[in-house]
Amino acid sequence: MLVVDDNRDAADSVAMLLDMYGATATVAYDGASALASLAQWWPDVVLLDLGMPSMDGYEVATRIRQTWRDRPVTLVALTGWGQAADRDRTRAHGFDAHLVKPVGLDALLALLADCGSAAPPK
Repeated sequence: MLVVDDNRDAADSVAMLLDMYGATATVAYDGASALASLAQWWPDVVLLDLGMPSMDGYEVATRIRQTWRDRPVTLVALTGWGQAADRDRTRAHGFDAHLVKPVGLDALLALLADCGSAAPPK
């Protein structure tokens, strides 16, 4: 699993939490680093912040979908933006799910369990 967020504390916290529940999580702090990571290894899930400088999450998602069309991955927007228009826009950019920060642990684990990427809560 790849966690992408320019807020280092948030990214690191989510990754540590996911590791505690059986997922293997790697962190990238910007869009370019996320794309570079994907060129090296392929996760089942990418948790992607939308509001990042330089390359926002929408552009990262679009590049993932265009560059690696044949590689399955679940793209999850993990963002502070939760209006209907925000959800429509993430869907249009190829996201599979949209979670609003702060996301509840149960909601995150349920989504990841549906993807087969996290152990059930202990």
